[in-house]
Amino acid sequence: MPYDTVSGGFERPSRLGHGNAIVRAMADRSTFYVPSEHVRDLAWLAPKIRNRATLPTPTSGDRLTNAIGIDGSLMVVPVRDGLPSVRYGYAQAAAIWLDLEAMEHQRRERFVDPVALNRAVNSALVSYDLPVAGAYVREGISISDSWRESINRLFRIKKVEVNRLNQSLLELLMLLHGRPGKPATTLSVDCPNRACSQRRIAVSPDGTNCPSCTGRVLPTDVLRIYEEVIEDGANQEALGRLMQVVELLVVVGLVTLLWEQSRDALLRSTMFVMDGPLAVYGPPAKLRARALEYFQKMADPSTGSRPHLCGIEKTGTFVDYAKTLARHDALKPGDLLVLDHEVIGAINNSENPIAYGAETYWGRKFVYRAKDGRVVVVTVLPEAGQPYDDNGGQPEPESYPSLPAILDVIDRTGSSMYRDGVIPVALAHSKAAYPIGVGTDVLRLAAKRRLGLDGKSPLSSSGGY
Repeated sequence: MPYDTVSGGFERPSRLGHGNAIVRAMADRSTFYVPSEHVRDLAWLAPKIRNRATLPTPTSGDRLTNAIGIDGSLMVVPVRDGLPSVRYGYAQAAAIWLDLEAMEHQRRERFVDPVALNRAVNSALVSYDLPVAGAYVREGISISDSWRESINRLFRIKKVEVNRLNQSLLELLMLLHGRPGKPATTLSVDCPNRACSQRRIAVSPDGTNCPSCTGRVLPTDVLRIYEEVIEDGANQEALGRLMQVVELLVVVGLVTLLWEQSRDALLRSTMFVMDGPLAVYGPPAKLRARALEYFQKMADPSTGSRPHLCGIEKTGTFVDYAKTLARHDALKPGDLLVLDHEVIGAINNSENPIAYGAETYWGRKFVYRAKDGRVVVVTVLPEAGQPYDDNGGQPEPESYPSLPAILDVIDRTGSSMYRDGVIPVALAHSKAAYPIGVGTDVLRLAAKRRLGLDGKSPLSSSGGY
């Protein structure tokens, strides 16, 4: 660059900056189809739009007064100088509790009281770490077995501790495979040995030996995360699968706590919102059916007691398409777009949109434009039945009685922390996110200490950061 530096040389351009410019230039010269750029005639969407005025309006007694937001964050860092393949992974899931009435009271004040707002928010955090690539929990095992043993250990020692809730991740996993108030005693697990064909082994929380190959089968093998672990790679995607499972288990613990302690008061007045859709991807996707069945059993239509569960997406193809619709005024403030198979086909450019989400989602997506103009893609738990199936599922709002109260909270909790933000999600993200730069350096030093790569003895395996 033709600019002089203080040392008398020339300023060097950013390699990453030039790389982005080159790729964008190449993309501009290529031909490809982007659904959110081709919305043209939108008259066909009109029958699929419902205005908030046509949905039931929550009465003062049915309005949600609390919100619990759940979010996760992960980071994989190299920890051995000269050996970039040695990587250590950290992940954490945060839950925040927000007093909606206290927040709204502060909005009416001339000056916001930071102490009052701080008291309106409480948080809890579950963090965990493990060697993810190039390092093993012990000598003589593969990287997939190292992951299996690490996950099993973490699920035994890591607990969700808040108020009266004090359960390990393994206990919550057993609970999810049972029913509210009665956890399963065994899990049906396929043998993780690829050379063994034994299926559906009844595994207790203590584990068992495979009846065919006599290899050890662990209860956490039911997640099958080890299937995505590879010898040569950072295994960040596998850590992401683990993080989504932990987030789900945190939700299981918190919802169950309110269901057991105050199902006619706190449960029916609290919204649980996850950062991202209500879905489970990859090998652990079978948990989708477990989550759907588990939470649906908590609903009592006779009393109106039900868990108000939703997920909110900040990025993705559905978010891009929704924002395009808002820019073209296809959605007005207060409009709810029903995402049936025709809309899904337009967004995903899919040949078989009717089966979308049947294997991964335990909630149904809707697009909502809040009264202040924000555009939100929200996933909501149905009270009964499947949100998606091979016949198109249940796209209509009537199958989601918790939806009006959830949309009411979205209208009341707009956030400027990010575009189209919702305060409970933004707060959960701020608690779970790792700081860039300094955070990476600190985690790298901590990992070296954990692995004993700093010349000192490694920390106890029961410890954590």
